[in-house]
Amino acid sequence: MYPESLEKLISCFRRLPGVGERTAERYALMICDEDEEDVAEFAQALIDVRQKLTYCKVCGNLTEGDTCNICADAGRDHRQIFVVQSPKDVIAMEKTGEYHGVYHVLNGLISSTKGILPEDLNIAELVERAKDADEIILATSATMDGETTAMYLSRLLQSKCPDVLVTRIAHGLPSGGMLDYADEITLTHALVDRRKL
Repeated sequence: MYPESLEKLISCFRRLPGVGERTAERYALMICDEDEEDVAEFAQALIDVRQKLTYCKVCGNLTEGDTCNICADAGRDHRQIFVVQSPKDVIAMEKTGEYHGVYHVLNGLISSTKGILPEDLNIAELVERAKDADEIILATSATMDGETTAMYLSRLLQSKCPDVLVTRIAHGLPSGGMLDYADEITLTHALVDRRKL
């Protein structure tokens, strides 16, 4: 239906999460209407991200240097480590402006169904960092894999670094959430993590 180069571009856009056939077509056709200079800038940005980004040698977050901006910031509390699954979790937390410690990115979760074992993740590095920490905050998702990972890390950290406080972020109902729409895991966390008003 479309020329081969346009079909290929549509196919590339469809690889993006949440992009269906129609949206991919709109994106591709929009590129056709852009100035050549703008298209070149867009293409270069894609290439730059792939070639320049790497993982921080300290925490595993995305960076263009050896260490990310957060790890390099002397003003942050380096004795408090917030453990997340991926760099996008770091971005989400940073947007709150409420956390002033540092992070540790696991780059995945333990998953028996996907064959992801503890040694496949950034866990050994976390144990090393924990030796100089006061608190490790586990912030994996409230899924089966997230809970499994949090439980594994909690036991491992308590055995290797018994003086370090290991905490878990509270999970529960989102703001405006309704009980009848919540799943069992969310409701359980909401009950367990309740607090006095």
